[in-house]
Amino acid sequence: MSLSSNSLPTCSKEEAKLFLTIKLFEIGKLSLEQAAKFDGYSESAFMEVLGKYGVFDYPAEDLEQEEEGHKK
Repeated sequence: MSLSSNSLPTCSKEEAKLFLTIKLFEIGKLSLEQAAKFDGYSESAFMEVLGKYGVFDYPAEDLEQEEEGHKK
């Protein structure tokens, strides 16, 4: 199987940045807060983005602690 540059998918710089941010979050290099801020999202909006790409893996107890921390 060979791929030419004409057959590779393309994406904008913004999409590439988002995909990098998602991956960095996924492997634990960025916290949810850091990742959201890096791409200009609120944490809840970034969680929705993560869900859209099927990579949201945030333990429920951590999510509850995040939400409680923001209510104070």
